[in-house]
This record gives sequence, C-alpha cells and structure tokens, in this order.
Amino acid sequence: MEVMSARNKIEEVLESIRPALRSDGGDVELIDFDEEDGVVHLRLMGACGSCPVSMMTLKRGIEQRIASAVPEVRAVQAL
Repeated sequence: MEVMSARNKIEEVLESIRPALRSDGGDVELIDFDEEDGVVHLRLMGACGSCPVSMMTLKRGIEQRIASAVPEVRAVQAL
C-alpha cells in the first residue's frame, strides 16, 4: 500500500475544489508546502485573484478543507 505525501493529499483536495472555482472563472495553484511550519502557499488565479471575497474563500473554504484532510497543515497563504 502506497502512503500519500502531504503534498499529494493537498493536491487531491485542490482537485476537488477546482470545479467550483472554475465555474466562477477562477482557479488555484499549489506553489509550495513547507513541511516544517505546516504552511501551504497557493496562488489564486483568474477571477479568484481579483475577487473581493477571495480571502474568505481561501480561509473559510480552501484552508478548512485542506486542514481537515491533511493534519500537517497549519495555515494556507495566498501569494
């Protein structure tokens, strides 16, 4: 049985979120995951990059979904 890395789990969660973001003209890209401090760095793209509620989407949507699926994640930040 193969054990998924934290980065792979994060990508899996992002894949499950992307259809909703794309339906609004946006997307998200995983830039980095710092395993030492547990911080995920993402880039919000398209409509998400300029949306006035993008930080709410990031913190209440994306961060919560990733953190619940990947316990190693402590925070999500947009670049």
